[in-house]
Amino acid sequence: MDSNIRLVISNEARLGIFLVVIFFLVYVGGRLLLKGVALLESAEPADQMISIKEINRGNLYERQVIFTFDGGSADQSGEKILAVLAKHGAKGTFFLTGRFIDSNQDLVRKIIYSGHEVFNHTYNHPHLIQLSEEEIATEFRKTELSLNIVAGVSTKPFFRPPYGDRDDRVLRAAFKEGYQSVYWTVDAGDWEESLGISAEEVKARILNNVAPGNIYLMHLGDKITGEILDDVLTAIEIKGYRVVSLGEGIIYSNDQ
Repeated sequence: MDSNIRLVISNEARLGIFLVVIFFLVYVGGRLLLKGVALLESAEPADQMISIKEINRGNLYERQVIFTFDGGSADQSGEKILAVLAKHGAKGTFFLTGRFIDSNQDLVRKIIYSGHEVFNHTYNHPHLIQLSEEEIATEFRKTELSLNIVAGVSTKPFFRPPYGDRDDRVLRAAFKEGYQSVYWTVDAGDWEESLGISAEEVKARILNNVAPGNIYLMHLGDKITGEILDDVLTAIEIKGYRVVSLGEGIIYSNDQ
């Protein structure tokens, strides 16, 4: 009889322990689920992390500048730019058209794999103010698809309007597609190579205009950029500045 009683008590004890463990797991799991739901509900959608306001400079309170390189179709300086950025331990920001991406796939992958940023510069490099909203959207979507196929990454959330050609309607259309416009603080003028501008003139435009948060516009489609970039970055570093990516450079910026 005593052994039967002990067996019943033992079974009841096991059942009690089992129920306590189940209750604990359900309680903890429920708490974690509620926290997960709360985090998802409080998280901002990606499109809400950008603004319709255009960016034209970075953080004004840090001695750092941002170098951006536009690629429309031709590549004259791409490899040299990457070599110089690697030498200086700097991160660059590239605005590429879909045509450039499709025509320079190995270079684009090298840009990405080297840790640099790539954003949208439309597909065909058109004057956006001359296009309908649907045509603007198509330009962005085709470039997004090209980069995704070539390198498996997105061009969002920034774009640069070709020729700097934009208005409020273009900015709104871009915002609907998940993009914020990035202009520049200083146009280095390297694109004027065919018009006779010299490497020294381009260098002077940059080095005479060094200030916290400056965004410099340069290009892959000319030889000047590849020829002067090493000297330019060295001179900027001597002035006590760092060259950072757009993503890092706009943190705490009034334009973001």
